[in-house]
Parts: sequence; structure tokens; C-alpha cells
Amino acid sequence: MFTLLNVNLLLVGLLEEERLVLQQAGNIERLGRFLWSLPACERLHAHESVLKAKAMVAFHRGNFKELYRLLESHNFSAHNHSNLQELWMKAHYLEAERLRGRPLGAVGKYRVRRKFPLPRTIWDGEETSYCFKEKSRTVLRDWYLHNPYPSPREKRELAESTGLTTVQVSNWFKNRRQRDRQAEHKDSGGTGDKQLDSSTDDDSDAPHAPAPHAPPLYPLYEHPLAHLQYHHS
Repeated sequence: MFTLLNVNLLLVGLLEEERLVLQQAGNIERLGRFLWSLPACERLHAHESVLKAKAMVAFHRGNFKELYRLLESHNFSAHNHSNLQELWMKAHYLEAERLRGRPLGAVGKYRVRRKFPLPRTIWDGEETSYCFKEKSRTVLRDWYLHNPYPSPREKRELAESTGLTTVQVSNWFKNRRQRDRQAEHKDSGGTGDKQLDSSTDDDSDAPHAPAPHAPPLYPLYEHPLAHLQYHHS
């Protein structure tokens, strides 16, 4: 019979394996082998750290059915929601791309998110937009009305106040300016090409001359698990 000390020692080893995977983008199969070696202890296998690691391995192996089962079977702590939401969405995107035979665009991903909403086990119920919390979007919208071209210092301050990265903040403003420009162009009855906000991610403050392109191309969401790939069994 395993004591609480035994369980805790095993969890320490598991967490170290997770750290190696995330920090070094290492071989997730190593984590899978570690999980396979764990003893048959119900208390251990029900631990959130173990379930989270199993979800990562299931995604990596392309076993999305098992991934969904794991994510829906346990009410995960809020600090794990972001990582697990990313796995949930990426898995559904990949399944949709398999069926369509081509990559999903922004509209396609939106439809997938509508069809497969986040389970409450990995979501606090707050409205999100491309993984942005509603309160974060409110802060950005209010600032946009004040100044649609925040300075580098202001971007950093906005990032700190919203819990986002400066790149996410910068891209949100670019996309918002692009949408407003399109709306103005449509209202004016113009026939020219659509324009994409060409301000770069180098924290430039002044507006740049727009370049023709199809909007929006700027990713709103960066994630520490973005390097994870799935592999067929």
C-alpha cells in the first residue's frame, strides 16, 4: 500500500518530467513512459498533475478521444485552464483539418470553437475572445478609444494590467485598427483594395503606411505549449 509520502515523491518525479518537456521541448514519449511506469494507485492516477501529463501525452500521440475524456473527467484548477484549453482547441482544429483536407482559416476555427465549446472542467465560465478574458478586452477597448496607437511603455503597462504579453496587446490593436479601417472604407463606398495595418511588432508608435493584404493575419494568442506537436500512433 502506498503512503502519502510515497505518492508525493512520485509526483515530484512527474513534475520534473513535465518541466523537462516544457523547458527543453523534449521527447514527450519519455513522459509517456514515465506515466506508464507509475504503480496502480488510484490516488496517484487521480492527481491533477498526473491527469494533466496524460492529456499532454494523449495530444502528442493524436489520441484525441482520450484527451477529451481526460479533460472532461476532472475539474482542473484555474492555473491549469490556459494550457488545457489550448490542447482542447488545437485537437479539435486538427481533427477538422483532417476531415477538410486543408488548414483551417480564421472563420473555420471560429466555427470549430462554436461547435466544440470548452468544457466547464477547464473553463471558469467567463466569456473569452481568442482566449482573451472579457475583462482584458474591456481594458484594451477602453484604451483604444483613448489612443489607438499606444507607445511601447503603454503596451507594457497594458500587458501587465491584462495578464497578456506585449505581442498580444500589440496585435490586438493592429487587428482593431484594421477592422475599423475596413468599416470606414465600406461606409464610404470605396472600391480600393482592403488594407492591412502594417505597423510591426517592434513597438513602433506612429502609424505606418498600410500595405495591401487580407486581414487579419496577426495571431492574438501565444502559448507556452505552442511547440507541442501531435504524432500518429
